[in-house]
Amino acid sequence: MLYEKILSILYPRRCPVCDKIVNVHEGKICSECRKKVPFIKEPRCRKCSKPLSRKEEEYCYDCRKTTHIYKRGIALVEHKGPVRKSIYKIKYNNKREYLDFYSEEIIKHYGHVIKKWNPDAIIPVPLHKKREIKRGYNQAALLAKKIGAAISVPVYEDILLRIRNTTPQKALSEKDRKKNVEKAFHIRENKVKLNRMIIVDDIYTTGSTIDACAKCLKSAGAEDIYFITISIGDGM
Repeated sequence: MLYEKILSILYPRRCPVCDKIVNVHEGKICSECRKKVPFIKEPRCRKCSKPLSRKEEEYCYDCRKTTHIYKRGIALVEHKGPVRKSIYKIKYNNKREYLDFYSEEIIKHYGHVIKKWNPDAIIPVPLHKKREIKRGYNQAALLAKKIGAAISVPVYEDILLRIRNTTPQKALSEKDRKKNVEKAFHIRENKVKLNRMIIVDDIYTTGSTIDACAKCLKSAGAEDIYFITISIGDGM
């Protein structure tokens, strides 16, 4: 605690929404900015976690028309407004400290669900080596490590590789997203015999990337694949 207090004085934490210095008693986000974060509440899709408009629905439109390879997923917030800008800053403006807030909230809201999944490992969605060198880090890997440390589950960054430097998914249609990530990933031999894995990424839109990763992991013998993302979009 003393160490953290000293760090907060030397390197004051900034709010992941407004980027202003956060008062120590507020935690990792401004009190006013917390009210602006679009946390996902019930009803939500039982498959991908997207918010639903009606309580009687079980699955979102995307999941009703698509057979996903993963078993189930969790998303913390809707990908809009301040969250969209916040994640952009994490990825492109080196605001890695914002991940402390999002990982803490994921564990606070869904730690009990993740433990029920009883995962053997956490696998971050990999960046292509060229993109990771240019950016300096993989935000999905950083998030995965924080979640793994909080729930005592190992994180493996070297099992799943991205072998194609794909076009950013945000610029593509649903059909093109699937083509874009087809054969983009490669799995190394599953020497540790992992059966239940959680894929971690920052954003989920249609699930094409998660499914492509899940397909690779299943080809190596994995049985149940789940996912965790910070935010989730409306789909296509």
